[in-house]
Amino acid sequence: MAANPLDFTPDNAQDEPVSTGKLDIESRRHQIFPVLSAAEVKRMHRFGHVRHFADGDHVFEAGRTSFGLMLVLAGRIAVSRHDGLGNTSLITEHGPGQFSGEVAQLSGRPSLGNGTAIGAVEVLVIPSEALRALVIAEAELGERIVRALILRRVGLIEVNSGGPVIVGPRGHGRVHALQSFLAANGHPHSVLDLETDAQAAALVEHYHPQPQDWPLVVCPDGVVKKNPTVVELGRCLGMLPELSSEKVWDVIVVGAGPAGLATAVYAASEGLSVLALETRAFGGQAAASARIENYLGFPTGVSGRALAGRAYVQAQKFGVEVAIPAPAGKLICDTYPLQVEMCGSGQRLRARTVVLSCGARYRRPSLANLRQFEGRGVYYWASPIEAKLCKTEEIVLVGGGNSAGQAAVFLAGHASRVHMLVRGEGLAATMSSYLIERIAATPNIVLHTHTEIVALEGDDDGLQQVRILHRLSGEEKDYDVCRVFLFIGADPNTDWLGDCGVEVDEHGFIRTGFDVARAQCRANFEKGIYPPELPARAALETSVPGVFAIGDVRAGSTKRVAAAVGEGAAVVAQIHAFLANLPMEAEGR
Repeated sequence: MAANPLDFTPDNAQDEPVSTGKLDIESRRHQIFPVLSAAEVKRMHRFGHVRHFADGDHVFEAGRTSFGLMLVLAGRIAVSRHDGLGNTSLITEHGPGQFSGEVAQLSGRPSLGNGTAIGAVEVLVIPSEALRALVIAEAELGERIVRALILRRVGLIEVNSGGPVIVGPRGHGRVHALQSFLAANGHPHSVLDLETDAQAAALVEHYHPQPQDWPLVVCPDGVVKKNPTVVELGRCLGMLPELSSEKVWDVIVVGAGPAGLATAVYAASEGLSVLALETRAFGGQAAASARIENYLGFPTGVSGRALAGRAYVQAQKFGVEVAIPAPAGKLICDTYPLQVEMCGSGQRLRARTVVLSCGARYRRPSLANLRQFEGRGVYYWASPIEAKLCKTEEIVLVGGGNSAGQAAVFLAGHASRVHMLVRGEGLAATMSSYLIERIAATPNIVLHTHTEIVALEGDDDGLQQVRILHRLSGEEKDYDVCRVFLFIGADPNTDWLGDCGVEVDEHGFIRTGFDVARAQCRANFEKGIYPPELPARAALETSVPGVFAIGDVRAGSTKRVAAAVGEGAAVVAQIHAFLANLPMEAEGR
């Protein structure tokens, strides 16, 4: 997976290819900080309202002020990076015709920087909802604005500025978990080393954290949290907004992988109100793919992170409310509107339709002390964060699917040697041929067939040794490695649907359309009911009316990103048909 946050740059055939270099701010300053013409400024007036600030006033504050876009009409605004420890540095000054904000402002999330008035300042304030209307109504101008907002976020990511500060012992598993969560969601952050950073040492001296308090996290508004959960971290950053239990959404999408994001984009672009709930990070497991080379329209390949980042920005552009991390705990189908109960809080959210794109959970091997080393030597994805950890080391990677192959090639560019373990006799049955050829051509990837991990050894500092069994000979061998990557597949994430009666097959995947009818037909036949009278059902509709399933979690689906995106788009027409046929009283009119 490319480390460069340019993965979040929108595709543009003329000047924005997916790049492997760093963002060159000077050469792209005209795109990052454009100056709008008088005619463009005039067209923008109908989307906002004018405000005035005196010299030295705070126009916006990091972690506190939520706004869409502020267009400078007179005076200047000094924009500075800011973190909760009080560190600031000037980014730029916006003059007349320039605007403030970055990509978070499409959703009205809190600012990541400070803005201070220089002289008497007059600005046109465009709230987030009006900003989204602007970028759609004014296509060419909207493209320039969105590109600038994205590139500004890219710049913040590259300098690790403008987000939370994580402080903890080097190599601590929870530090890695929070850092990985933020990186997966494209959120700027920084990590301070206790042994070398004076501010980190001062913070520890002040709060006297106990072992269970690590890590400390300083939110952009200065609030310090001890060992926060990802939910608490999401709240402090505005990634997890307050959601109303009274509002009835047209569509709640559970899971923001490629399928869910496709549904969100197409449904919102067609005027439906959409809420997307995601447990960990947008893009799902596809975002961990280092390079997808068989996705239509990307002849040189595209990383899963790039594809997910673009789709996520598209969703925000069309007004999708995305809540992360927001794990669904229960689907309630015996009332209408349907309800999704949130895990942990118990809050119930209401919707006319629910789309299940909840994908799968990483499969774990049966190793007694596996959880002890998760995030401290055992990983389920291979991002640039993990790649830095294993630089010049020998590592072990387990799995023979496409995701495992992509990860092996990516990690081979960092590790001294990659030991790739598969239980079978080779890769041909489970991996695309182009990846097999690439692995064979990579000299520091060593393929071990008929092998598996049988033991992990280490201490409180992390993993230190792995024992590997050769299944045919019965021989066991110890490897002194500190990093193991597990890509052994996933199980459908459907355990939480049991109370609703959504039918699943013998493997736990959700039945839809003809599969539901066929299962009901078989059940009726066994009960002596023949010929069965079964209601018509849309191709992607589950056994519960108004509940649809798409992507990897759906029984019989093609486990490919392109297929997931196709199903995500196709289900929107079926949602429209369902809503059009609702009785007036059921719809709540």
